Amino acid sequence: MINIVSHFAVEGKVLDIRPLGNGLINDTYRITTEGENPDYVLQRINHAIFTDVDLLQKNIEAVTSHIRKKLAGDPQLERKVLRFIPLKDSGKTYWFDGKDYWRISVFIPDAYTYETVNPEYSRFAGKAFGEFEAMLSDLPEKLGETIPDFHNMELRSRQLKDAIAADRAGRMAEKEVREIAAFLEEYDYEMCKAERMYRSGELPKRICHCDTKVNNMMFDADGKVLCVIDLDTVMPSFVFSDFGDFLRTAANTVAEDDPDVEKVDFRLDIFEAFTEGYLEGTASFLTPVERENLPYGALLFPYMQAVRFFTDYINGDTYYKIRYPDHNLVRTRNQIALFKSALSKREQMEKITSGRPSLN
Repeated sequence: MINIVSHFAVEGKVLDIRPLGNGLINDTYRITTEGENPDYVLQRINHAIFTDVDLLQKNIEAVTSHIRKKLAGDPQLERKVLRFIPLKDSGKTYWFDGKDYWRISVFIPDAYTYETVNPEYSRFAGKAFGEFEAMLSDLPEKLGETIPDFHNMELRSRQLKDAIAADRAGRMAEKEVREIAAFLEEYDYEMCKAERMYRSGELPKRICHCDTKVNNMMFDADGKVLCVIDLDTVMPSFVFSDFGDFLRTAANTVAEDDPDVEKVDFRLDIFEAFTEGYLEGTASFLTPVERENLPYGALLFPYMQAVRFFTDYINGDTYYKIRYPDHNLVRTRNQIALFKSALSKREQMEKITSGRPSLN
């Protein structure tokens, strides 16, 4: 690792390199340097998921440099946006060692992430991710999709239909499986409406984070949001990607693979808090059509994830890691229960997003 670091224009002598955090995608390490020099974060990029590392880093460089321009003059600039270190012999911000891809960013000291999901932190998250989108609403560079069609519901629908037709694992003979397939088919057309609205010119694409979780924000010691992190999935998408993806996990009363679907409920207090922050952060650019369809976004993501888990189950569990034979089926039931709960609260969500009093 010392050899890998030596290719980057880091300051100071490296004293130590050790694992940092518990990320599920990339391998992350903290580089400690001597004296007053900054510490750094070293990452091995998972190029099985992010297959075009050059595109990935160009996206990140465009985003971070644009935000730095927006925040020029801010004394907290270095703590409010990530800074990636170039190679010594080129302007590239990644190194390929013949097997793996590596990058280095400056470590932000006295900054913290939290796993807490409550109304307060949900409001923080909504405002932070909304402001992140707002800062990038006039980004001049055209970004590519680091994971093509990541949140394309029409694609997920086609994949499910293909899986059902092929029935590779012979699971369509199960009565429950056929019932789930029929239920998902019932809502298929409505849940695919974002792509239709985009083609008709009603709905724009924005630069979105596409992985909106509370722990993808850094806070200072006073509990104030410093910056949004984990920028690998930043790419063009609909605002529903950031809005609905956060709520799919944050508003669920249980984990996505909890088998007791009776415990699954869509938390309206989390929805209201996140929406309040998000509408404040996006006030400068959000269109009436986008705002009007935010409840659809909250419905879309548990539905989409149910389709993805169910497709994998029918295919014989080839994509998601499972811990027991019916794990993907349990996940599917859970996400359908969350979708149904959210669906039952659609009218309340519409009142909240429209600014009218909730039905609580």
